[in-house]
Amino acid sequence: MKKIYIIGIGMGNPDTLTVKGKHLIEKSQALIGARRMVDSLAKTDQQTAYAISPENILTWLEEHPDILWGSVLLSGDIGFFSGAKKLRRLIKERYGSVFGNEQIAFEYIPGISSLGYFACAIGLSWEDAELVSLHGRQEKSAVQAVFNHPKTFFLTDGTENTVQAICNRLVEAGLGDAEVFVGERLSYVEEQITKGTALELGKKEFEPLSVMMVLNPEVSQREKCTLGIGDEEFIRGNVPMTKEEVRTVTVSKMNLRKGDVVYDIGAGTGSVSVELALACSMGAVYAVETNQEGLELIRQNKEAFGARNLHVVSGMAPAALEGLPPPDKAFIGGSKGNLDEIIQNLLLKNSHVRIIINVVALESLGEAMSCIKKYGFQQVDITQLNVAKAKTLGSYNLMMGQNPVYIIAVQKSSEAV
Repeated sequence: MKKIYIIGIGMGNPDTLTVKGKHLIEKSQALIGARRMVDSLAKTDQQTAYAISPENILTWLEEHPDILWGSVLLSGDIGFFSGAKKLRRLIKERYGSVFGNEQIAFEYIPGISSLGYFACAIGLSWEDAELVSLHGRQEKSAVQAVFNHPKTFFLTDGTENTVQAICNRLVEAGLGDAEVFVGERLSYVEEQITKGTALELGKKEFEPLSVMMVLNPEVSQREKCTLGIGDEEFIRGNVPMTKEEVRTVTVSKMNLRKGDVVYDIGAGTGSVSVELALACSMGAVYAVETNQEGLELIRQNKEAFGARNLHVVSGMAPAALEGLPPPDKAFIGGSKGNLDEIIQNLLLKNSHVRIIINVVALESLGEAMSCIKKYGFQQVDITQLNVAKAKTLGSYNLMMGQNPVYIIAVQKSSEAV
């Protein structure tokens, strides 16, 4: 039987290999992996293969039946943002199990991750850190992670998500005082650890594939995890506000994910916007409003609740939506007679967007139903909500009814984009 070991080799310096990993590599007939890894560990009597993609690795092994004991070398730890993930998937597809079959067997050997090594180098624990890989990820994830966590670890890339770029984004978001540690060339003789604020380090250049730990002790942790902020907690003026019970049901109908991009069209005081922003902690919420008093109230409520991922947009939809990123979800609380045009715009931005429409007037309900039919929504969920709240009159408590509200949730399909 052919036996192949998938080995995490740590940072790259042979000194960071585990004893078992080093022993298996020395015993192997062949080493397979990236050139720098193979060349740094291969002996003269070992075959070598420079292969990175899972397909090329398995193809080489299958084309060399004489190799009965080999090692695939992967950087860091095979369980931490490693190429082993895709390799395991392909092994399972080809051989029926991630551990192979009766002809070829695979064993996985952990290594020292850049996270574990770096945390030790700067004298911090890492079990409570938010872990973010920015390789091919959206820019917003870096700022949102720091906003929402007191300790964030980043794997940077050498293009848009460099240390300098991330620090500058943090500065732009008002996090210039955040404490930042940067690790370059970890485990090598040239290893460099730099400490400073985001503002200071945003002016410097670092190795393309550096790691970062960002500390933000000013994080405001939300103690209440359920929806339904009390109406009295919001700053209110003369602008209509979606009441607590209606707001809670409305937001729950949106099927939110923490990284969603959400529009709140006709945001009023921003009560729904705040609920959305707190629920989508790693996403972004855009509150669109035309009323100047409403815009100021949204800003005040944003500040009061620490909703840093809430963006205030002045203007009337759909024109005000131009330039915004495609939405995953959208709430239409007020359309100013532009409901048809707004829905058309949302679907052009994302054909699978989930839209929630709240209406009170029967004329608005008729308009919403016409749009549902016109645009052929496959999923339609309509709820009529009647809320009554107790009001004290003398020694009595009387139930005072609010206007019935229709909550309409529609989507073309459940497919996520």
